[in-house]
Amino acid sequence: MSAPRAERWVVMGVSGSGKSTLGIALAKALDVRFEEGDDYHPAANIAKMRAGQPLTDADRAGWLARLAELIRQAAAAEAGMVLSCSALKRRYRDQLRAADPALRFIHLDGERALLAQRMQERAGHYMPLALLDSQLETLQALQADEAGMRLDIRQQTTQLLAQILE
Repeated sequence: MSAPRAERWVVMGVSGSGKSTLGIALAKALDVRFEEGDDYHPAANIAKMRAGQPLTDADRAGWLARLAELIRQAAAAEAGMVLSCSALKRRYRDQLRAADPALRFIHLDGERALLAQRMQERAGHYMPLALLDSQLETLQALQADEAGMRLDIRQQTTQLLAQILE
């Protein structure tokens, strides 16, 4: 077996884009750990989202700091990692990238109708469909000067994974 690749990736996008599904598959392919960004939200953030209230920058500040610390630790250990995180705004990505300048992003992009369908089909997640539009309004797409790629969620996970590993 070959040694794990010490790459650090953030799989980003709005709710329903498939961040966790692709993130788990990528981490397995790279033989590195996967971190679910949603697991690091404080209880107050989860309660707010469950109630259909969008998070503010202030709400996200502590959460992003925790995620940046995970990235910083992985980079310091020269360990690979895949993190799922909405990373909706450029400044959020800048904060994560400050923890590791080699960090790369995979922006999962798709049409609202498909995102909504996916959100309705999943069970047990606290993010209600009512918040999709606020996430889409907040989203600042990955820019050309940001390391990473933008992928179309209409493709199967295996196709997306092949593009990343290429």
